[in-house]
Amino acid sequence: MGVLTWLSHPTELMAMIKYVASNAPSKDDLTDANDPGLQRCYEFLDMTSRSFTMVIRQLTPELRNVVCIYYLALRGLDTIEDDMTIPLDYKVTLLRSFHSFLTQPGWNFTESGENEKDAPLLVGYAVVIEQFLKLDQKYQDIIIDSSKRMGNGMADFCIKRVSSKADYELYCHYVAGLVGEGLSSLFSASGLEDPELGQEKGLSNSLGLFLQKTNIVRDYLEDLHDTRQFWPKEIWGQYAKELSDLVRPDQTKQALACLNHMCMDALSHVPDVFEYLGRLRDPTVFRFVAIPQVMAIATLAKVYNNYDVFRTVVKIRKGEAVKLILRSGDLNALRGTFIDYLHQIHDRNPSTDPNYIKVNNVIGESLAKIEPFYKSEPSLLCTPTALGALAIGAAILSYQWSQVATSGSV
Repeated sequence: MGVLTWLSHPTELMAMIKYVASNAPSKDDLTDANDPGLQRCYEFLDMTSRSFTMVIRQLTPELRNVVCIYYLALRGLDTIEDDMTIPLDYKVTLLRSFHSFLTQPGWNFTESGENEKDAPLLVGYAVVIEQFLKLDQKYQDIIIDSSKRMGNGMADFCIKRVSSKADYELYCHYVAGLVGEGLSSLFSASGLEDPELGQEKGLSNSLGLFLQKTNIVRDYLEDLHDTRQFWPKEIWGQYAKELSDLVRPDQTKQALACLNHMCMDALSHVPDVFEYLGRLRDPTVFRFVAIPQVMAIATLAKVYNNYDVFRTVVKIRKGEAVKLILRSGDLNALRGTFIDYLHQIHDRNPSTDPNYIKVNNVIGESLAKIEPFYKSEPSLLCTPTALGALAIGAAILSYQWSQVATSGSV
């Protein structure tokens, strides 16, 4: 991100300066220096998802380590599911058995395809198992249960494609809703949240679906190139004969209508997101949950009615991402952020879209859940006398940005 880009978004620049000053990335404050195995797990975490490394910093040390191992356990599953070089029958067997590997000291997997970027995690998986077996039994039970159900669900969808809307909901449940349920159970087991939170299966599932559906919408082109299909035919079949037709220049109108339909479906989860967030009592858990959700709504606002989804990778600006992180500390600020993005989507909703009224209704339902409880806050403004300092800060940040452990992705 160049100096001019920073200066054209001064509130993002101010947020970035604040972030760098208070959150300089360091593994020392994430791990126990006396436990090289745990340090290695955080290295794997940083390798597989720098953005999640940033998010996990919000948690208390005990829960942070549990969630790190939980993430790596599920990332191992995901890596096998994504590897298109593994023979189908063998992949299905691996996915259905994966939960059992967590209790087999020394297990690893060395048969990933040569282009599988997360293959090192599976090669070094023995250290994840070692740390998993050190966790309290209550945490182990939750992680194994999630891994077992997710692995079986992934295996089912290796055999069949996502076709109907019901398939889509079920697939997203397996790969993300179960993560939400597992995290809620971990929060409750830690004592930081009420025991009842772990029983909120519906809200926890919806929380995960909001993130997963956003990713699926954004990643259309990448998945198409990898010959994977997650957009349900029940939706895209209304606009094209084949899902790949949406990239054709003569199909722009149909492509945008289909894209907006997919976004509308993801937006339907926003009321549940706020119902869930309103039940959290621990501020560290709140920030951990809130940051991915606010990135998701920002991403939906970016991709809505945006044909670039069919031409390139669409991401929110890094400065915007950092600004969102800093505004994710309390429920009221989060309400304000969601309100802003929901209005952006509303303003970009073309009256010619076949789902114009339905999209507006979905947005209206979300705003009705949020706006009555929002207390307006003063805007973050840049005065003329501050612009010189901001220019210097912009130059420094343009040089140092690569050192900041956040990617701006959901």
